[in-house]
Amino acid sequence: MEQILKDYIDLIDKKLDEFIEVKYPNSIFNSMKYTVTLPGKRLRPIICLEICRALNGDVESAIPTACAIEMLHAQTLIHDDLPCMDNDNFRRGKPTNHKIFGEAIATLAGDALLTFAPQIISKHSTNLSSDKILRILNEFFQYAGAYGVIAGQVVDIENEGKVDKKSKEENAKILEFLHTHKTSDLFKLAFKTGAIVADADDETINKLENLAEKFGYAFQISDDILDETSTFEELGKTIGKDKAAGKLTYTSLFGIDTAKCKVDCLVNECRGIIKEMNLKSSILDSLLNSIVKRSGLK
Repeated sequence: MEQILKDYIDLIDKKLDEFIEVKYPNSIFNSMKYTVTLPGKRLRPIICLEICRALNGDVESAIPTACAIEMLHAQTLIHDDLPCMDNDNFRRGKPTNHKIFGEAIATLAGDALLTFAPQIISKHSTNLSSDKILRILNEFFQYAGAYGVIAGQVVDIENEGKVDKKSKEENAKILEFLHTHKTSDLFKLAFKTGAIVADADDETINKLENLAEKFGYAFQISDDILDETSTFEELGKTIGKDKAAGKLTYTSLFGIDTAKCKVDCLVNECRGIIKEMNLKSSILDSLLNSIVKRSGLK
């Protein structure tokens, strides 16, 4: 299993390096490439490729889309770390983009990736029909824009330090919106586009969207748990910043024990959907096991 994951990561890293060619003005491409190629788990592109494979699609045809999703994810990290947002100095154990290239270039690098990523899909998906490329791009823009991760980031910023001023019910609704758009949306993009490349029908894609939402919730709650229980060496980023900033998280609202129970429930629901769909994927099983482990569950 570890070798299969490594093979996926090696393939994705190779293609990411190829797709982002440094040209003049070098600073912007170096900045883009810096965050995109930081060592990481590559969860979203792996899921895109694995779903395509599990549905008997051509994995090679999904590579440009998978890499574009990782570029979009990197864009959200660059902007999330900026001083005007979460103001973080470290990402994956390395200095954040603006600490290396400055705030202006980092901001522009995020902007550039937001437009560069879909170009990778349209330019390099040579084995896909124009209709299929258009469908993939529509999904990309939906989840990348004001209805997707940007909406999640806005609500995150607007509610910082305001948890105590709202009822638990209000906070719970806001938290659900946050989890849906700031985290689950990129997983939905990965699951759904992998299925689109594989010619899956609408019923299958809808089930995968539901799976992705629950997977994203579980992943984000596990991240909230780690923010309170882990170390910098383990996570590669500043620990405890969410709590110090008064951010709305699952652990701040419900506590760590309830958070762990929720992760366990969500993971079991994910496994149920996978079984119902008869998806044969040791990779998905491994990723769910990883969420369980990082949440401190047995």
